[in-house]
Amino acid sequence: MTRHFLTVHDVTSQELGRLLQLAKRCKRDPTYGRRAFAGKTLALVFQKPSVRTRVSFEVAASQLGGTATYLGLEDIQLDRREPIKDVARTLSRYVAGIVVRTFHHRLVEEFARFASVSVINGLTDLHHPCQAVADLFTIQEHFGRLNGLTITYLGDGNNVLHALAQGASLLGVNLYAATPKTYRPNQAIWAEAVRRAKAHRAQIVWTDQPAEAVREADVLYTDVWTSMGQEHEREQRLKRFRRFQMTPSLVRRAKRHCVVMHCLPAHRGEEITEDVLEGSRSIVFDQAENRLHAQKALLLMLLGGNTT
Repeated sequence: MTRHFLTVHDVTSQELGRLLQLAKRCKRDPTYGRRAFAGKTLALVFQKPSVRTRVSFEVAASQLGGTATYLGLEDIQLDRREPIKDVARTLSRYVAGIVVRTFHHRLVEEFARFASVSVINGLTDLHHPCQAVADLFTIQEHFGRLNGLTITYLGDGNNVLHALAQGASLLGVNLYAATPKTYRPNQAIWAEAVRRAKAHRAQIVWTDQPAEAVREADVLYTDVWTSMGQEHEREQRLKRFRRFQMTPSLVRRAKRHCVVMHCLPAHRGEEITEDVLEGSRSIVFDQAENRLHAQKALLLMLLGGNTT
């Protein structure tokens, strides 16, 4: 049966736990699974440019013995030059898996509906599940556990927050999200994460008070305030998000052992100050590196193969 990974809730809590263990093994032993993707090709269909998502998947495919082919905006104009259902069915005849990075989540859902190979969501307006896997792996790596920890997210109620909430809800991690009232996370996604978190004795909580949200934080997390496609809102967002900036004074309100995370790219001086991003609490570049190991784990789990 073909498995897709469009949101974190496409896997069970047990599968997500195994995925993190697999990422750990891939990081510990770079040769693990080195022939699992031999003779196979991964297609990267990207409407949005990327550094970490593109390179981590290209390197992951290579280290597993396969190749990746990149198809940018000018190569495939999804749902414009050619219907998605035609592109999905055609690429399925050529490649072993497809990573789609696009603006609207409905596009990756349609792609998966017609593809006969695994489709991985490399980012949409609603979800960034690959980022959440790497984030949870990074937190587990740093603290040696996940259950019972608290993540506080500051900023926009966006795709990264949605994916974090879904991941936290499956693994017993508390999540506090502080966003302006008019930039809250998607109501349906949030409600489902809250429901699932209760089964794992965790809390998923929203507030518009950043100073209160950080008090119990083991992890402080932020993301850009203005994502691709929102450039026309930038000045308005800069004003409304100002008190959600991750500053040294706000970090001092969190637990003494608290670490700082950012999925990058970072706009220094906007959502995070330079001294916090480059400070001793920051594990941002461990987090960036772990995209590679998480991506390898995803390919191994979804596409299988011999891992000797």
